[in-house]
Amino acid sequence: MATLYGAQHRALQEKFDMRPLADRVQQFIVHPDIQPEHQGFIESRDFFFLTTIDHRGYPTVSHKGGSPGFVKVVDGTTLAFPSFDGNGMFLSMGNIGANPKIGMLFIDFETPHRVRVHGDATVSRDDPLLHEGLPAFHGAEFVVRVKLAEIFINCPRYIHRYQRVAGAPHVPQPGCETPPATWKRIDGLQDVLPARDSQVAEAQGLLTPDEYAELVQQGRT
Repeated sequence: MATLYGAQHRALQEKFDMRPLADRVQQFIVHPDIQPEHQGFIESRDFFFLTTIDHRGYPTVSHKGGSPGFVKVVDGTTLAFPSFDGNGMFLSMGNIGANPKIGMLFIDFETPHRVRVHGDATVSRDDPLLHEGLPAFHGAEFVVRVKLAEIFINCPRYIHRYQRVAGAPHVPQPGCETPPATWKRIDGLQDVLPARDSQVAEAQGLLTPDEYAELVQQGRT
């Protein structure tokens, strides 16, 4: 496994007399494959943060949510997760198509605990996992597979403790209709929505951008 550290990290480690410690930490916690303690934690999560790199070199950080277990450990070096209906920007999926390097951050705010992943990702609209009837992949537009570069547990001492109150109602579930996104009712977007979403505002009523912003601030979307 290649070292986690580059010259920029080594310079700071030397400045603060941390190089021996940094080497020992890497030796103890950084793994090239998924350990049992990683798998159990990852497959119990209902969200994670995904970092991709855009065409300008900027990192794009996105929250990815789903049902508990929506990130699947395929084998010792492969993760897979579904990508659901978004806002039409396809920032993360598009970035992966141009640059496969990604980061994943899994956090438990109740315990607290966290795991970090670096890897190379691919995006598919015809992945076998889309056809296996997995409840956590129901309604997915894409499946992302991540080939692991390294995985490690991070110290959680700065993670504030929060409690999960409820699951997001827009996460697709087998056997029930997924409610449409509220932003699809915004007046200024109606002429550019895809045909499949053209009836949302007609059925539920139009919203002005200000009305939508107020709903977002109230947590009512």
